[in-house]
Amino acid sequence: MLMTMDDRPSLQGVRPPPSVGAAPDASGQSGVIGIALAAVLTAAFAQGSWQWFATYIGVTLLAVIFSYYRPPTWTPGLASVYMRSTAAFSLVVGLCVAITLAPVLQRSAWLFPMPGTRRGCPETGRYEGIQAEAALANLVGRDKSALAHAQQARIHEAVADCLSATTTLWLPAYAFGVAALVALTMWYADRARTRRNTAAAASLQRR
Repeated sequence: MLMTMDDRPSLQGVRPPPSVGAAPDASGQSGVIGIALAAVLTAAFAQGSWQWFATYIGVTLLAVIFSYYRPPTWTPGLASVYMRSTAAFSLVVGLCVAITLAPVLQRSAWLFPMPGTRRGCPETGRYEGIQAEAALANLVGRDKSALAHAQQARIHEAVADCLSATTTLWLPAYAFGVAALVALTMWYADRARTRRNTAAAASLQRR
């Protein structure tokens, strides 16, 4: 049975199959930019001491970026798209990790071993306690336990703010360290994977 020109399938209606391992589209890059802005806003609006909600936000952002972002195929050269994408991804990961660790760094001296950074915070707390006692001097005849509680609250708040400010000053060092580690790990793993794939393809061609 002869097939006429009208009976033949139209080439316009045939879609080529998606290539395996294709580079991610712009949505992945936009996602990284959005996560970076969210992390920056979290750090900007954090007032007073770092609270544990910052850890929750950081973990959530890390889960999103690791779930939906796929880096492009490894290509050599410092000015390549892969290197720029890897640098952006690593910096965003470092920022999210810094936000995640900020409450722990504020509260744990073993994780924040910078010498001399915590020394002045207790003295700042004692100074605020003296100021609170002087401000409440005319209420000495009232409830003493309530006055003592108010004074301790002022001391705790002052120490927490001091530790938070000190932690914030050192957060970029932790963020940059994590970013450098992530970038080197990604670069080494992607380069090794590309070389293995190239060697496997060459071996199949020889056969």
